[in-house]
Amino acid sequence: MACFTLVPSTLSGACALLSSPSSFRSPLPAMAALRRPFLTYPSAAAIAKAVEKKSTPSAAAATEVAVEFDFKGYMLGKAESVNRALDRAVPLTHPKLIHEAMRHCLLAGGKRVRPVLCIAACEIVGGDEALAMPPACAVEMIHTMSLVHDDLPFMDNDGLRRGKPACHVVYGEPVTVLAGDALLAHSFGHIADTANYPSAVSPALLVRAIAELSRCIGSEGLVAGQVVDMESTGIEETVALDRLEYIHLHKTASLLEGAVVIGAIVGGGSDGEIDRLRRYAQCIGLLFQVVDDILDVTKSSEELGKTAGKDLVSDKTTYPKLIGLEKSRKLAEELLRDAKSQLEGFDPAKTAPLIHLANYIAYRQK
Repeated sequence: MACFTLVPSTLSGACALLSSPSSFRSPLPAMAALRRPFLTYPSAAAIAKAVEKKSTPSAAAATEVAVEFDFKGYMLGKAESVNRALDRAVPLTHPKLIHEAMRHCLLAGGKRVRPVLCIAACEIVGGDEALAMPPACAVEMIHTMSLVHDDLPFMDNDGLRRGKPACHVVYGEPVTVLAGDALLAHSFGHIADTANYPSAVSPALLVRAIAELSRCIGSEGLVAGQVVDMESTGIEETVALDRLEYIHLHKTASLLEGAVVIGAIVGGGSDGEIDRLRRYAQCIGLLFQVVDDILDVTKSSEELGKTAGKDLVSDKTTYPKLIGLEKSRKLAEELLRDAKSQLEGFDPAKTAPLIHLANYIAYRQK
């Protein structure tokens, strides 16, 4: 496999190529611009020059359409739709305790970036919100499960989530583990239930979407990233850049990738469209983590709605710690450009949500 190139021909292609941290080669063009400057340690000005690009006509056209787009209204509208759907999907039923805990985590707020990405990806290939809502809700259930388990004392030990007490603080550790387990199980039942869709959906598409989602969160995806992250915390030797990228392409980016790809699948996207959207998702997924690392050392807990500086306290390797704050910001700029370039060739009128979502991830303040 050539370094920094990833053009998967099947749904399992992307993560299958990312088999182990030791043999990992980045699929993202942005990392090529960073890796050599990192090794030779040039000036910030040299890095800035290395990552400069000119917009292509198609990218410029998409950006022009995006300028006219009411992103705030789009996000608020989609988030409200997702919140209503989640409320219906996890009713307060017997046994009350576990469902209370599930709802405490799931309905505690949040930006709903992943389900909105799922919906936007479905729309860009010709689908609509109603068609994308079941997989969008499934993605948010899985994301919430990962947060619930991540906050536990024996993992990241965080008592604050989305500006509120974490689930284990309110319900205790045993119930919290079970609530996360229940959300994970419920997510697959929700996406598979054809009664949740407005019209007939091809069983083959649902099976394909479920397989994709399973891969992105399992031992080749989210879990892989979490395990390597745990192995890399508190060790004496410096964590290599490619290992850090492996962690975050799996721990953070893989679920964003799954959200985008399953949205495109249920929307009826072609293999070529799905491949481009996959690469877009990989770029914004790593971008999300780079920005998260930057915010962790530049914002307060009150501003973030979660504990700030906890990666530093727990001696975790982050992008600012490994390459510095300025180079981390340059990397974020390049990942944003790479993400937008994957949207060239789509209808500019339909790319606006994904362009703005990429901008939002890059420039968010919490």
